[in-house]
Amino acid sequence: MPEVLSQNQIDALLSAVRSGEPLQHQEEDKAEGKYRKYDFKSPRKFTKDRLKMLDSIFENYARNINSRINGLMHASCEIKVESAEEQRYYEFSNALTEGDVLSLAYMSYHGKAESTPVLLHVSKPLMLSMIDRMMGGEGDMDEELDPEYTFTDLELKIYEGVMRYLVECMGESWNTYIDLDFDFGRVEPNPTMVQPLGLEEIVVIMDLMIKFPNCDGHMSICLPGMMLTNLFSEINRINNSHQRQDEESSKEIFESLQETDIELVAEMCRIQLKFSDLYYLSVGDVIDLKRPKDSLVYINIGGKRWFDGVMGIHNKSMAVKIGKTYYESRGRNVKQDGK
Repeated sequence: MPEVLSQNQIDALLSAVRSGEPLQHQEEDKAEGKYRKYDFKSPRKFTKDRLKMLDSIFENYARNINSRINGLMHASCEIKVESAEEQRYYEFSNALTEGDVLSLAYMSYHGKAESTPVLLHVSKPLMLSMIDRMMGGEGDMDEELDPEYTFTDLELKIYEGVMRYLVECMGESWNTYIDLDFDFGRVEPNPTMVQPLGLEEIVVIMDLMIKFPNCDGHMSICLPGMMLTNLFSEINRINNSHQRQDEESSKEIFESLQETDIELVAEMCRIQLKFSDLYYLSVGDVIDLKRPKDSLVYINIGGKRWFDGVMGIHNKSMAVKIGKTYYESRGRNVKQDGK
């Protein structure tokens, strides 16, 4: 125990004395609450990086449908991704009631459609508010709405039109990683009577919050785990293919550059002469460069300094031995010893 106690520690000590319970047990309980229990019977299938990728994808989706809903409802709204959580399907299914409506959409890649659907659910008060706006109302939420309220046939038809509109642009949010198409399937007015996925199947639930000035609610998107596994495998294959193509392109470019003729200019120094001195120069005259004979020689390529070195003789020919290499970094010339 530290010599000086904080106010929180003093309060905890007094509370323990009054209750008659040892302080040690409270600290152990508090420490135990910091850790999240891991269920080894149902290990996580997707890593945090994959969930972050989905979060980024559906952030794009939220921006896309934001403009669509604003135009459709003639009202401004705010849409953001609340969470991306991996669950078992029964956890998602048990939260639905008989009065809820479930929308089914099917993903296709290169014309091949997945048999397992993507499920979309919009909270009942939010959808009723959106339907009210489309029929000329203000979209006010009914605080006395019966939890067992069921949609009428007209409301279901409008519901279907809204969801079809939102499903159409879902593929655009994946364009950064892969080209996908999503087709609207149907609506199920009683989701408890259908079971499109196995109860123990792994799914990822994307929870989006939609806020209007006078109402708000959630839109949940249930992504089947097997479909996501196939998509992530395809994304990895595409990335590896692009990487190989980039490496092959770099190799071809480098090979073509190796056969390119480049003019190298060895510059001993620069000196200014008057035109009269230059006019009277003749064979045998000497120009004083005012530099020692072992001074550095600079090699320029394309008008820029690339190397420096020392004059010498190689196989009875004049030559320059490379000493240092110059390269540009962040707008500054950096000198590096040559090897």
